[in-house]
Amino acid sequence: MSSLAGFKINRNVAMIAAVLIVVTAGSLYWNLTRPPEKESIIVSTTTSLYETGVLDVLKTRFEANNPEYNVSFISQGTGLAIETAKRGDADLILVHAPASELAFMESGSGVNRKIFAYNFFIIVGSEGDPAGVAGLGPVEAMLKIREGGLAGKAFWVSRGDNSGTHTKEKALWKLTGLNLDEIKLEAAGGSDGTWYIEAGAGMTATLQLANQKDAYTLTDVATYLKNYKNDNIQLVKVVDSGEDTLNVYSAIVCNPESNPRGMFDASMKFVQFLVSDETQNMLKTYGQEEFGSTLFKPWVPELQNPDSEIVKWVEEQAYFEGSECPTQYRHQAGNLYR
Repeated sequence: MSSLAGFKINRNVAMIAAVLIVVTAGSLYWNLTRPPEKESIIVSTTTSLYETGVLDVLKTRFEANNPEYNVSFISQGTGLAIETAKRGDADLILVHAPASELAFMESGSGVNRKIFAYNFFIIVGSEGDPAGVAGLGPVEAMLKIREGGLAGKAFWVSRGDNSGTHTKEKALWKLTGLNLDEIKLEAAGGSDGTWYIEAGAGMTATLQLANQKDAYTLTDVATYLKNYKNDNIQLVKVVDSGEDTLNVYSAIVCNPESNPRGMFDASMKFVQFLVSDETQNMLKTYGQEEFGSTLFKPWVPELQNPDSEIVKWVEEQAYFEGSECPTQYRHQAGNLYR
């Protein structure tokens, strides 16, 4: 072999070695400088929180303070949100149906329930108010709406999806003393159709259906205000908020002993964030500028006045055994209940 050929081989070997060094160095640099992979926190949540946009604000603020996590939301009615968590497909739930929340904990699926906000349900309808319910309480109003329905001049649209709102509606019908299963079959003014209509959908879709039919419906005030402000609906409030229409939002962490995802500590961080001064102060003004009214009321500051009317209502309707979370459903809760 000539010396020139040997030189070419050595040069090729040197070039390959140089390339390998560059690639190795680049790979080492990338591994040292690339951002760490984020862990995902999955929150199964009620539609009223999701559709109002407040969860986007919570996500941004939490991730800014905890860059190692990415928060994802699954938006659905409370019933489906609970079932998702029971299957192990979520790390915590944000819901608003106390009886269902208790059952979730009793089943061994949830721990460390914490109330973080509240608002109210209202009844809305067309501006003409065909059943003449404006100014009445919710129970009296629903009785009159039924009378109007039987006469063929009023309609009611229900979520019909086992959500927190649907659960509240069923509780109100129960207070009327009427049988809801029978109500669903009643004809509208002798026609073939019924005056009671089930949407089987989220709150925004239910409001839009009620708007199309000039019907009445029960809605959380936050989702109503957002849709009304955005001109999605023209329905007006006919029955205002009060004790019977209280709407309490709670967070419940999935029990780490039955949940396979292993995100208990991260979920607890998120719950602590929900009741932190930062989040509670944000809720005080959220929606005020855009909608002319706050969409959610922070719960923690209410506890500074334990004799207030609101605290008594929440204790009566959303506490179990005198507590937001009885001790048997607490697990490594730290200072959450201080």
